[in-house]
Amino acid sequence: MESTSNDLIAGERSLLRHALATLAYRAEKVLRDPPATFSGQRVVAEVRSPLEIVGHLGDLVEWAEQLAQGQWIWKAAGVGEWEADVERFYAALARLDARLAADAALGHPASVIFQGPIADALTHVGQLAMLRRLAGSPVRPESYGRAEIRTGRVGREQSTARREFDGDASAR
Repeated sequence: MESTSNDLIAGERSLLRHALATLAYRAEKVLRDPPATFSGQRVVAEVRSPLEIVGHLGDLVEWAEQLAQGQWIWKAAGVGEWEADVERFYAALARLDARLAADAALGHPASVIFQGPIADALTHVGQLAMLRRLAGSPVRPESYGRAEIRTGRVGREQSTARREFDGDASAR
């Protein structure tokens, strides 16, 4: 039996929603309990601070929302306050996930939404993890393939059943 175009679109949407849940899970680890001076840390003058990166994460997910609605609008709108920008990021993830869960047609393909803003957001979460390590507060490694990531769970409240480890991950 051949897959229909609607089946493929539904599969792409489902995978994109899982990517959002993965982004939320990974972001929660790096955004949770940062060191007091972390938000303003700069490796060099030309590199974004963690606070600027968090603001950019919100910008990216809001851009993804715009793409889902059929627009191509980029707007840098970071608040410049750690908690406010973290909340803005998670609120945008929730709105985007709700849009993807609905039956309304996407204005741009799921692949475009993923390859632009969502992939970029994953990159920036990795940057935050590296900056945490440089700040002396590293995020513990985890077997993410075994993590309890659930489609639709895109807020700060993530599973506490972690598969973190020290040393060799192959035995985890």
